[in-house]
Amino acid sequence: MVFNVTILGCSSATPGWGRGLPAQVVNYNEQLYLIDCGEGTQMQIQKFHLKANRIRYILISHLHGDHYWGLPGLLSSMSLQGRTQPLDLYAPRELAEILTVQFRCTGIVLQFPLHFHALNMEQPTVIIDNEQLSVSTLPLVHGLPTVGFLFREKEKPRNLIKERLPSDLPFEHLKALKRGENVSWQGKLLTASDYTRPPKPLRSYAYCSDTRYHEPLIDHIKQVSLLYHEATFAEDMAARAYQTFHATAKQAATIALKAEVKQLVLGHFSVRYRELAPLLNEARAIFANTAAATDGATFQIA
Repeated sequence: MVFNVTILGCSSATPGWGRGLPAQVVNYNEQLYLIDCGEGTQMQIQKFHLKANRIRYILISHLHGDHYWGLPGLLSSMSLQGRTQPLDLYAPRELAEILTVQFRCTGIVLQFPLHFHALNMEQPTVIIDNEQLSVSTLPLVHGLPTVGFLFREKEKPRNLIKERLPSDLPFEHLKALKRGENVSWQGKLLTASDYTRPPKPLRSYAYCSDTRYHEPLIDHIKQVSLLYHEATFAEDMAARAYQTFHATAKQAATIALKAEVKQLVLGHFSVRYRELAPLLNEARAIFANTAAATDGATFQIA
């Protein structure tokens, strides 16, 4: 089952050195979730051969312009291209007013249902919950109320070992075995451990941008499969990072190490860094399994 994230933009504040403004698409079982929508996002969607009409959910972390100024244009283009499928938008409540004013002043009338969900910016909250996946917010520490997003797979059924099963075993018994329950059939006890295999390990993804170094985050992202954490500055700019409510590459790696995540992806880079090797090397000195985001890169969540 597909579970990956494609980076559409990994710069901060302004685009530069071939890096666009913050946006990325999470693909879970061909259901697309757009996280943040910086200026130019719809161009990046086209450039990297994604389909805007397949985006079902949009999640906006906070209201600094580099994270949402591309949204009005994207919504307008979706409407012009004939979208009729509903779209769910999760964002700080003030964004509803911003969009209402923009659409009213420009005469835009969307031709599809846009369902707005105001986020709780203070407490971790489950915002999307279906049979296979849950998405919850992660309160962060930034200059404006800001949240990250945590994607977690739901518990999966066990896998039947078909060659061991009686051919006439009722369907209800098969379902019970998949739930890990033992069943009796024709005077014999069939144990789930003998007739099923454990499901594949559950996968998870945490998006944490923008934020200062924030240790309370660790408990919420413990052992996630993939962590995207902002690394706006190198450690020699730690004072500047703190002043602007951002983090360094070293701090991002420290969070990853303490949270025991499987892989770290750095992003949200200041344009002062044309080359990302210094940031990447700084992080890898603490957490070896670290990569630097680049526009168009897709990271598999495993």
